[in-house]
Amino acid sequence: MLHIKSWGNKGASCTADVKITVIQKAATATTTTNVVVTSPTSGASVTSPFPVAASGTTCLGQSVTALGYSLDASSSTTIVNGTTLGASVAAATGAHTLHVKSWGKSGASCVSDIPLTVKAGATSSGGPSIPVSAVITKALQDLTTWTAEHDAGTSGSSSGSMSLVSSPAMSGQARQFATTYSNYGGERYNIKFGKDQASTNFVFDAELYIAGSASGISNLELDLNQVMANGQTVIFGFQCDGWSHTWDYAVNTGTPTSPTAHWMHSTQACNLQQWATNTWHHVQIEYSRDNSGNVTYKAVWLDGAEQDLNVTALSAFALGWGPSVNINVQLDGYTSTSGSSTIYVDNMALYSW
Repeated sequence: MLHIKSWGNKGASCTADVKITVIQKAATATTTTNVVVTSPTSGASVTSPFPVAASGTTCLGQSVTALGYSLDASSSTTIVNGTTLGASVAAATGAHTLHVKSWGKSGASCVSDIPLTVKAGATSSGGPSIPVSAVITKALQDLTTWTAEHDAGTSGSSSGSMSLVSSPAMSGQARQFATTYSNYGGERYNIKFGKDQASTNFVFDAELYIAGSASGISNLELDLNQVMANGQTVIFGFQCDGWSHTWDYAVNTGTPTSPTAHWMHSTQACNLQQWATNTWHHVQIEYSRDNSGNVTYKAVWLDGAEQDLNVTALSAFALGWGPSVNINVQLDGYTSTSGSSTIYVDNMALYSW
């Protein structure tokens, strides 16, 4: 009850009683923040699960101490400490709103609302089946022994540099591969780890992020090399071919001691120019070998969508290498003049059994 009172100049006193109802205004968060959501972009069409990536340092002038997200009207918010957010979110087909949130050190709260549509994906099983007994080597992008060199098998020239960055990143730290080239030159980035000669089944797993544009990349190559107990090297070569728009796999049409290496086009499509840029893509490749170095390229998953190859070919080479396991990430140029490209790799792992 609100009491409105008045007094006359000779002492009269009057009161008017007004009955009111107080309605509490819902608290709203501001969007005044430098937190940038790089994945998904506003209005994006995605498949489930979709990657979420964001980073920033201030909210309402306060230093950001935590980031988080929720979906639609859910009261559940996933929160991470720090200034970088990386996650994978599952959602039903249809329209949604992703709420990316940040909090300042003195209690400020900011929200960026990202409308998106989850579309039905291609044949999807969420990824390859991996036995619990598999050995996993994680966070390969964090290793400090990466090297870079021009692939002499490509024309032209290339050069590359690498660094570990906190943004964009899903795990908190991703590896940046910055490449310049001329005349279709290719730059190969390599990491050696372990000396596993016994495993015959593998799953390569990584998150990839193309910065700005894919127009400078013709082929994105992701290779696994393993030296077997007999001393021969099995090359599990795999690439997204920008010319044929297919997933390609490596074969040796000769013999291990007299090899002839070739790329073979699969029946499965891959067009790098159609990959969404400035967003994370999940790539998983499954393959196996026998003791003679015959490789079965089983399947590849791109953002959870399965594409089956099921092809077997010899891919053993007598290279004289010592026992080792290594991975190549190679980027080939897409013009006869000069150009550049930048990609980021995070959550790179190898499952072996």
